Amino acid sequence: MSIIFVGLPGSGKTTIGRQLGRRLGMPFVDSDHVIEHRLGCSIREFFAREGEDSFRDLEQQVLDDLTLTHHGVIATGGGAVLREANRRHLHERGQVIYLRSTPEDVYRRVRHDTARPLLQVDDPLQRLRALFEARDPLYREAAHFVIETGRPSVATLVNMIAMQLELAGHLPVTASPVVAPSFSKPLD
Repeated sequence: MSIIFVGLPGSGKTTIGRQLGRRLGMPFVDSDHVIEHRLGCSIREFFAREGEDSFRDLEQQVLDDLTLTHHGVIATGGGAVLREANRRHLHERGQVIYLRSTPEDVYRRVRHDTARPLLQVDDPLQRLRALFEARDPLYREAAHFVIETGRPSVATLVNMIAMQLELAGHLPVTASPVVAPSFSKPLD
């Protein structure tokens, strides 16, 4: 089984995915790193030289390969859900977790990051708002779970995700069962 993260650029897919992989003892892969390895250059360089359509073609091939062969945790690029085939493959071949972050939270995290090609514009916050509006329904369509990232720590988010997967029966129960205290009314 694969656990696949989707969400806006900067929503924490790589950071949280890597930590979840460590916690569960599962291999982790970032689809953008696989793409860059295949290209031999950065996504930003390829994007500027070849355009978004060429990038999306390669991204679709990589996602198809990863969802068929990688049994572990996968972090996808922010635009992975733009193609219907990707949404279908992600949903059918793994447990998809949408890390739902507000554009403002993402902007706070990535405002100084120059490696994200879609955010190299005059008003990156407005760009994030537009991306969120267009992509939120697509992320939801692909997802099995939606996790509101807000401001919890990475460790808290990893715990929440592991608990959701465990409760849904996608992970073995790792902790001994918790026995709830009894709150029965005393007899008069």
